[in-house]
Amino acid sequence: MLDRRIGAQYYTLREFCNTKENFDETCKNVSEIGYKTVQLSGLGDISASDVKEVTDKYSLLPVLTHRPSAEFEEKLDELIDYHKTIGCKAAGLGAIPLDGAVSEDVLNTFLKKYNAIAEKLEKHGITFAYHNHTVEFGKIKGKHILDIIAENTHPNFKLTLDVYWVAFSGMNPVKCLEKYKNKIECIHFKDLGVDTNEGKMVNPIVMRPVSEGNLDWDEIISASDESGAKWAQVEQDKCYGEDPFGCMKRSYEFLKTKGFC
Repeated sequence: MLDRRIGAQYYTLREFCNTKENFDETCKNVSEIGYKTVQLSGLGDISASDVKEVTDKYSLLPVLTHRPSAEFEEKLDELIDYHKTIGCKAAGLGAIPLDGAVSEDVLNTFLKKYNAIAEKLEKHGITFAYHNHTVEFGKIKGKHILDIIAENTHPNFKLTLDVYWVAFSGMNPVKCLEKYKNKIECIHFKDLGVDTNEGKMVNPIVMRPVSEGNLDWDEIISASDESGAKWAQVEQDKCYGEDPFGCMKRSYEFLKTKGFC
């Protein structure tokens, strides 16, 4: 069952994580909201020892990161040391490295490279977790790219399933949570709503705090519990002028009513 210690995905708060000092203030605010776990993404140049010092100070458990592809491909030993220092057992990649379209050759090259990376990480007790956007629901030879990834990767190559991007792609988040059962390490909780302020007819879809959009959270939470995922992290890439901490607080307060803490 999903760990009920709901987490804060720091990509939402990336503008407030540029230095050790504002990272400290961010962790203080996140802890005061009530979050117990965190995904460290979008941080500035803050050393692993400083990250460990600050997260320990506020009793925040790092459960996942997002690190640049160059670190996985060129500095893997340093990446492993970073995760060991901060006490984080899952290393995440936010997107497939791309210069253009995802062709069959590009995908095969990616899978070969990152299967080997996942295998090496496993030897150090670290899970590799790949985060989807929309490109993974494009098709190659009639098959969704995420299906190809799920079926052709090392057991230590897991997914971070982002329910917003699943829904944005026209897919059903609940069905995807069921489909990729036991391949998922983490789930990003992020709501999908419609912007009515400007009467937009094209791409009016926006990110909302959890419960303030159109996704069915009772069904998503139930499916998340059965998915084999360890963690759920609240994320809102864009807050559209609202205070990101306020958005994160509203998501947390709603999830508390659903049994999270």
